[in-house]
Amino acid sequence: MITGAQLFVKALKAEKVETLFAYPGGQVIDILDALYVDETIDVILPRHEQGLAHAADGYARSTGKAGVCLVTSGPGATNLVTAIATANYDAVPLVCFTGQVTTPLIGKGAFQEADIVDMVKSITKYAVTVRSREMLGEIIKKAFYIAQSGKPGAVLIDIPKDIQQQMGSEEYPKSIEFDNNNNIPLLKAQSTQIESAFDLLAQCKKPLLLAGGGIKIACAEKELTKFAEAVGIPVVTTIMGKGAIDTNHCLYFGNVGIHGSFCANTAVNECDLLLSIGTRFNDRVAGSKDKFAANAKIIHVDIDPTTISKNIKADVSIIADAKETLSLLLSKAKTIECSEWIDNLKSLSKTYPIKIVSDYLNPQDIIEKLNSNYEELIVATDVGQNQLWTTQFLRLNEKRKLLTSGGFGTMGFGLPAAIGAKLGNANIPVIAVVGDGGFQMNIQELATAVINGLPIIICLLNNGWLGNVRQWQELYYGKRYQSTCLRRRSDCPKQCDINGNCPIYVPDFEKVADSYGIKYRRVTDKSQLDDAFAFANMQTDTPTLLEFIIKEEENVWPIILPGKDLSTIKFGKDVE
Repeated sequence: MITGAQLFVKALKAEKVETLFAYPGGQVIDILDALYVDETIDVILPRHEQGLAHAADGYARSTGKAGVCLVTSGPGATNLVTAIATANYDAVPLVCFTGQVTTPLIGKGAFQEADIVDMVKSITKYAVTVRSREMLGEIIKKAFYIAQSGKPGAVLIDIPKDIQQQMGSEEYPKSIEFDNNNNIPLLKAQSTQIESAFDLLAQCKKPLLLAGGGIKIACAEKELTKFAEAVGIPVVTTIMGKGAIDTNHCLYFGNVGIHGSFCANTAVNECDLLLSIGTRFNDRVAGSKDKFAANAKIIHVDIDPTTISKNIKADVSIIADAKETLSLLLSKAKTIECSEWIDNLKSLSKTYPIKIVSDYLNPQDIIEKLNSNYEELIVATDVGQNQLWTTQFLRLNEKRKLLTSGGFGTMGFGLPAAIGAKLGNANIPVIAVVGDGGFQMNIQELATAVINGLPIIICLLNNGWLGNVRQWQELYYGKRYQSTCLRRRSDCPKQCDINGNCPIYVPDFEKVADSYGIKYRRVTDKSQLDDAFAFANMQTDTPTLLEFIIKEEENVWPIILPGKDLSTIKFGKDVE
């Protein structure tokens, strides 16, 4: 007989959990006490529960293992909500455990009681409060299975304090059985669906393969590349799908969507067949959906049946795992003669490159240094312009990974995600690309990086603004810069423009770095880039903060007009 807390530890070990991101509190102290005597699980103490769960998320995205976190009840649990949604939207296997008040006190308004299960049901695959000690092992086993099976996602298990303390069986299930309501079958592609897909492929002259994040979740990058080469089909990606094929591959033509390349978006508009694998066709990708790929027959492959034809109607639907489907397609692949189509796309790509031309330090200069300095690399971005520039300019392949919050767009993600990635990949360089706004949302996690001796490099793109919203205010709201200037003080004029006479920026990031004991360099000119990265690469047991001062009104180009179709792509000052 062992306590529920001891069974919890046994369960983590059985699930091969090596790293647990945990923050203490009264309703999880029994579990932490049980962990105290364990030598196999590395317990990481971040500085905030949101940062904690983002770190577990980054760990999961970069390793392919489940990210696991533990927090107390009430505010500890509610602080997880944003990070849970972030992981679930991007199909990241995140297993969250929360403490809860004792079962007799549930619903009685006890200190730090919150019904976290009801709060997160819409943003998890599975959420439940354990109501009996006998069910604890089975529920934990079920949670790990659900988080990692089918389309991965977030789960939450709420464990009351008395159940942690109660004695019970020490058996942890080796497998789990599901009833019909909870069964999650691994759907298989049907031969008739595969045949229908090839019938359409055989008829097309301008085929296009759109790869989404589902390719990377399924670890189907090699199968995608082999299929594209066998058929001779050009490939474009969503932001989350970038890296599904080597971005230097001759058949790759860039990202689609709101800030995608002219070539990629034109390819979607002009193709006569679109084979989409692992994407939801969300608004940032499809724009005006009634005009998306209007000339094309659409084959949609996704493991989630609710995704098929939800946003864009499919002519052929294949509800199955991306890797399995690509293997089946590859086994019957025949080359499509579309050399003229590919030559046209190559010409468009050369004529309309995504490029920032300037004499001053700009984001492309910074990202290009990542491309040239690191053969193997993990980059975690925050959200905003920093994210968009990174997804435009960062080169990706099997040795280079990009971690970014795509579906939920969560500011504050970059730094803790990089920490989690480094904890899971000690021998691979990890870089966080962040803006000055998002960086400050979880800046306290600098301490987590320091105390764990993590030599991550933080590339801080500082323009003094919440740049993505400021760009929209410039383009569509007559430069009415409300609540986006991070220098603004209470005595500034109500109606502000960028005039160069703004107050001093708060905080001073050099002093912030010094207070945390991390290395720091400020970069204001292109000529300083090589020295800055050389300095950062010398650090072996401490983070480095590289602060890049970039132009305040640097914008992300090209851009699709809001709510419009992909043909409305605009460059620079020609936005209407």
